[in-house]
Amino acid sequence: MIAIEFILAGMLAAATPFLLAALGELVAERSGVLNLGVEGMMALGAAIAFITVYTGGGHVPAFIAGGICAMILSLFFAFATIGLHANQVATGLAVGILGLGLSAYFGKPFESFTVTGIDKIAILGLAELPLVGGLFNQDIVVWLSLLFTVALWYVLTRTKLGLLLKAVGENPHAAESIGYPVRLIRVGAVAFGGFMAGVAGAYASTVYTPLWADGMIAGRGWIAVALVVFGTWMVGRVFLGALLFGAVSLGGIAVQTVGLAIPSQLLTSLPYIVTIVVLGIISSNKRLLRLNGIASLGEPFEK
Repeated sequence: MIAIEFILAGMLAAATPFLLAALGELVAERSGVLNLGVEGMMALGAAIAFITVYTGGGHVPAFIAGGICAMILSLFFAFATIGLHANQVATGLAVGILGLGLSAYFGKPFESFTVTGIDKIAILGLAELPLVGGLFNQDIVVWLSLLFTVALWYVLTRTKLGLLLKAVGENPHAAESIGYPVRLIRVGAVAFGGFMAGVAGAYASTVYTPLWADGMIAGRGWIAVALVVFGTWMVGRVFLGALLFGAVSLGGIAVQTVGLAIPSQLLTSLPYIVTIVVLGIISSNKRLLRLNGIASLGEPFEK
């Protein structure tokens, strides 16, 4: 029961970096662009945000700075893939490696330093509940992330902007023929995805684990990309997938607290094992992928 209570209390916070980065990547992929550089963008955002907080800038400027720096990195990706029609997979990997290198370079003088996190906000009457009370005692970023998830779902499914984004991803030539600027829309979607990846990294380094260590993103960006496929490009399913991976990432610690003799290396690899298993299951459902997949995903657009 203590292990379950521990997982429930920390699940939302653990899921937040996955969720923010995955929702940003979801928007980019809805426009038909596959960005595999999310890991590097998260790392760069994490480094810049940590430096901002450590030097006295505060958390709000840190989140903005981390998001903007990651967005700038995403614009390099957009220029190469959308402007120059470079291969999206190769360019994404290169930009991701660049982001990891930049984060290591900027963060080197701050290695192992710590900062103060953000206080939690409890919902009165619910935070005191047994077993599940921890779910209702979270920091402001977690609460805002939940509101953002609902808002993004509304935009993508109930507004003209969401329908336009879907049209650009499904049939960019048809969208172009009726006067919509496909390239500009795709650049905007990629920039938004980069900004969200930076914000996700900022949360990881200044709130969730408020310290800097090279490699601290530890594959969260790759899981975020996988989450988009896991959620079959639907906001609600991406949210549930982020909760699952947040719970799994805490499961290793919970197992150790109950004294089970399981190697720590195996527990650390649990999120990645779950990723492979889940993606294998989803990939076997061809009907689901055809129903919700993006027709032009990964394909360069030329007039």
